Amino acid sequence: MSDERTTEIIYVPRRRPRGSRAGIHRGRDAGGSGTFRDQVPFLRLPDARRIDVRATLRDPFEGVHVRRFEARAAVEIWILVDLSASMSFCGTASRMRLVGDLCRALAVSATRVGDGFGLIGCDSALRADLYLPATRHRSAALAVAERVEGATCTGRSAGGMLDAARQIAGRPKLVFVASDFRWPDALIGRVFAALAPHDTIPILLADPAEAEDLPAFGLVELDDLEGAGRRVVFLRPSLRRSWIARERARVEALERAAAPFARRPFRLADRFDAPALTRHLMTT
Repeated sequence: MSDERTTEIIYVPRRRPRGSRAGIHRGRDAGGSGTFRDQVPFLRLPDARRIDVRATLRDPFEGVHVRRFEARAAVEIWILVDLSASMSFCGTASRMRLVGDLCRALAVSATRVGDGFGLIGCDSALRADLYLPATRHRSAALAVAERVEGATCTGRSAGGMLDAARQIAGRPKLVFVASDFRWPDALIGRVFAALAPHDTIPILLADPAEAEDLPAFGLVELDDLEGAGRRVVFLRPSLRRSWIARERARVEALERAAAPFARRPFRLADRFDAPALTRHLMTT
């Protein structure tokens, strides 16, 4: 396995995590160590080890004050992987190879800092062969990430994504959704709404062969991977422009659907670029 395919990703959750498991992220709860947060009356935090002598002496009402620190907490990193038939498309690059590279990078990045890594694969239903509860064991995380690249994508829909979103309900998590998002608009809205409690990052699998690289003139054989059959289309400049415009509109519609519930989608095409994903996570 090349180093490029296991480059780590730097991520910072939008929401400060809660929980007793120690980690590297700034938490919402107060703890015994970490970054100084504020000073509170002793009765709110009766810990004599944290008494702030200067603040206590300055209080004209002779109250006792203690220092409170931000606890450092761990988060769970989850990736929901679309395994419907359209994800088997292979143009400039194999979609499942790109998703496999992404899963490996997330698995290494999460377990390195003590965060849990979990994965759910689904098409029209949840796929038991591609499910991993959140774990901090790198070997288990990498094993399921390896299986993703060789997964079969034959499902007629991605309806299982809604079940996957419900499966991880509870404490807020950092959730990546890897798909080409060729879903009905209603399903896209329902999935993002179900993931609203989490910090969600849509990963849009795309390929120049689907639009930008189409010839301006000639016969093109099209194959609907989800069961509508194959047909030959006579491509001409006006049709090519229309095709590209529809693809652009589809992406814009995805961004609008995600906006109330998730971060802006990250486009993954050609090759997996960990630094580009890091920049996206740090700026959105």
